Amino acid sequence: MCLLLVAVDVVPGRPLLLLGNRDEFHARASAAAAPWPDLPGVFGGRDLEAGGSWLAMHENGRVAAVTNVRLLNAQRGPRSRGDLVRDFVAGGDGAADYVARLQQRIADYAPFNLVVADRDQVWCLESPAARAQRLHPGVHLVSNGPLDAPWPKMQRLRALFEHALAAGAGDAALLDLLADTQQPDDASLPQTGVGLERERFLATVFIRGDSYGTRASTLAVRDDAGRVVVQERRFGPGGTPLS
Repeated sequence: MCLLLVAVDVVPGRPLLLLGNRDEFHARASAAAAPWPDLPGVFGGRDLEAGGSWLAMHENGRVAAVTNVRLLNAQRGPRSRGDLVRDFVAGGDGAADYVARLQQRIADYAPFNLVVADRDQVWCLESPAARAQRLHPGVHLVSNGPLDAPWPKMQRLRALFEHALAAGAGDAALLDLLADTQQPDDASLPQTGVGLERERFLATVFIRGDSYGTRASTLAVRDDAGRVVVQERRFGPGGTPLS
């Protein structure tokens, strides 16, 4: 998951809503969002190389999603970042306790941003600064840099979401927001050390590439009754929709 919107107590009847795109190399094997047979109650997409996930939920209302963080010379940790999602949704720690314990072993993973939610609280842990923050009511954006950074793709998705929410958009229309390919001006792009051409390629909400790009668009919600629902659209090279 490389672009994630988290709406906390914003959408009527849905105290938690996540809307995000997973950007990844197309050659990396992964499974569509589905129940996990080895972990009853867990539902989400799955990385078939390491066994974790970019976004998953448990029927008890636990939710987690992770993005990578774009840092030069970042060290690859001994554990997959997808384990963070799996371990939380399948575990029993509260969101606050989970991120507090995780702060002590951040070096086990390559740089990440992690969002975890139980039935009471939503937390975000930014590993480069080992900074944990509770996400209070509002709309929050997570990508490959700091939480709520003023990156164009993050601001763009926020504006699209707020407009759609005001218009009473349904789930299909919310998922459509993740297909946006508007290219921002070069002057507004972040400088993360990958060069201008790469910054341009990564700057859109939906990334269309032959070897790397948006693999899945996901809408995940928890309603007032605690029920969780995930809807997913999958894509192949060049942004081609998959059945």
